Amino acid sequence: MTVLRTIALVGLALTVAACSRTGGYTPPSSTLVTQPPVTSEPTLPEPQPQTPSSTPIQPASLTPGNYDYLDPAVVPLLSSAALAAANDAQFYALQFGRPGAPRDWSSGSASGQVSVGPYVRVNNLDCREFSHRVTVNGQSYSRSGTACRETTGAWAVAEV
Repeated sequence: MTVLRTIALVGLALTVAACSRTGGYTPPSSTLVTQPPVTSEPTLPEPQPQTPSSTPIQPASLTPGNYDYLDPAVVPLLSSAALAAANDAQFYALQFGRPGAPRDWSSGSASGQVSVGPYVRVNNLDCREFSHRVTVNGQSYSRSGTACRETTGAWAVAEV
């Protein structure tokens, strides 16, 4: 036990001695190199003109008035507000929806639900399978298909 106590005291003494050193390292003066003073303004490179991208970014959209994602039999039964709600739900489901998570909408006596699948890359286009169910006055209509985001940014139904 006294051996351990002696080793601990020696270790503590060495630690305290190492911490109490106050002088810092100073290199020999022969190794110091001084920089010459700056005598003129630095020259900056000329700014380069920015060239626009060859393919501008297009905002995503769903063409109003094009209801290919709805069952054709239900379109005449829907009011303009219901068509707008269906259009918005379809767009947000395609653009931002999680696969399998339904997006609900309702307007007046009509309501609906849109579900989408995962993004799939087809011919350099982002595509998603979708299912859009609409209920009007207790009658249910549904349509499923694949929609792709065209180079113009618009979502278009590719196949039903």
